[in-house]
Amino acid sequence: MPMDFTAIDFETANRSSASACSVGLVKVRDGRVVDTASWFIRPPAPHDWFSEWNTRIHGIEEWQIADALRWADQLDDLVAFAGDDVFVAHNAGFDMTVIKAACEASGLVTPSYSYVCSLQVARRTYHLDSYKLPVAAMAAGFEDFRHHDALADSEACAAIMVHAAKRHGVDSIHDLAAITKAKLGRIGTPIVEPVVPVAPVASAVEVAAVA
Repeated sequence: MPMDFTAIDFETANRSSASACSVGLVKVRDGRVVDTASWFIRPPAPHDWFSEWNTRIHGIEEWQIADALRWADQLDDLVAFAGDDVFVAHNAGFDMTVIKAACEASGLVTPSYSYVCSLQVARRTYHLDSYKLPVAAMAAGFEDFRHHDALADSEACAAIMVHAAKRHGVDSIHDLAAITKAKLGRIGTPIVEPVVPVAPVASAVEVAAVA
């Protein structure tokens, strides 16, 4: 399996996990970035207010997302970009919780995705004083990016995973997760194909009795 995945990062408007106001996406194929996307999101009510603290962190103000589509109107675009990829995020528990919380607040079913945390991978790959995204990204050779910009953070996350895979000598996201003992998590409910009942095959004795 090639090194294929989609790196993802969210910024939130406030302390609510449902308040996604920006997303960055980076598609990686065979260890190379082949596509990127980012956009503003108007969080679902009543999670659509901005805290001063969050704005101070990511620099996004409420007026900037005034004309953005709601989460419910953008989820299909996110899913279309990611396809069937494994998601990768730095401190992935946060970003996966954002997806689940925003879907729940919007009355939507959470899409089903596997995910791996680049923070866990970094801890098993590098020897650093800190494993925060800028520090881990620097160890991977990805420097001078705008931290807390959703797209830039996704690009940094992707760089960590690609560099780590080369360092460990593996060529798939699943092998990288296994060798670094990073959890291969799951969100959403997997689609289960309906089981079609099969009629039992009559035994020779039953056939003879009917005859």
